[in-house]
Amino acid sequence: MEETTVPEIQRTNLGNVVLLLKSLGINDLIHFDFMDPPPHETLVLALEQLYALGALNHLGELTKLGRKMAELPVDPLLSKMILASEQYKCSEQILTIAAMLSVNNAIFYRPKDKVVHADNARMNFFLPGGDHLVLLNVYNQWVESGYSMQWCYENFIQARSLRRAQDIRKQMLGIMDRHKLDVVSCGKATVRVQKAICSGFFRNAAKKDPQEGYRTLIDQQVVYIHPSSALFNRQPEWVVYHELVLTTKEYMREVTTIDPRWLVEFAPAFFKVSDPTKLSKQKKQQRLEPLYNRYEEPNAWRISRAFRRR
Repeated sequence: MEETTVPEIQRTNLGNVVLLLKSLGINDLIHFDFMDPPPHETLVLALEQLYALGALNHLGELTKLGRKMAELPVDPLLSKMILASEQYKCSEQILTIAAMLSVNNAIFYRPKDKVVHADNARMNFFLPGGDHLVLLNVYNQWVESGYSMQWCYENFIQARSLRRAQDIRKQMLGIMDRHKLDVVSCGKATVRVQKAICSGFFRNAAKKDPQEGYRTLIDQQVVYIHPSSALFNRQPEWVVYHELVLTTKEYMREVTTIDPRWLVEFAPAFFKVSDPTKLSKQKKQQRLEPLYNRYEEPNAWRISRAFRRR
């Protein structure tokens, strides 16, 4: 154990802090007199993230979108998702999802003596789109039950967490009203919800790896879908996740399926459509290793050798 706890500003994502300081008119963050200065690399990473989200312009100044994001009491990724939801006419659903994500995965519980019952109850909420839609489904069913405590008990859901999510949702709804942003429902058009989620979490995109698990698109890190996820048994090709959790492996929590074309649409600075006639750098670095054949010389499998023998 260390003698003193490391200050939180030195060990957490600085997106919210940078956004707040920028909204207060403090632009030179590198030379800002922090009480406990965060690592320089972490500060630069937060600035890059906000630029990618459209909260900062190329000069590092706050944009109109960034000012609206600074007023929402959530992580910048969530605030971008909420503001993008107006464009896709699904802000009612996205506000609920953002509120549910803000209670830190404390929705379901599993008593040791009722693990099977708890898992079965959770599976009843599963939807093919992913975990974000599961959270939306839980909240909507709770509302339909009349905010019933008994319903929460029967479905192994933390009633306190749902009430907290309800309070957060009301707060964000008030901010949306103040900015005169329309709060509309998309009904059953869940693709709009998935698009809004992707617009905020495009940096957290991952593609299924043929060898094992998934690889994140930004830093090629090997990650896995958490066993509690609605997509654990489906293993879709492309996903975005809310956060990574390190236990025995690096797991993705709150995973949703996406269309890879959305990444190019939302973040052209990060992603582009690959040329099918050219190999990527990653593919060029991969070496083809044939199975060992003791009856042939090592390079006999090559096409060029076959032509020479003719």
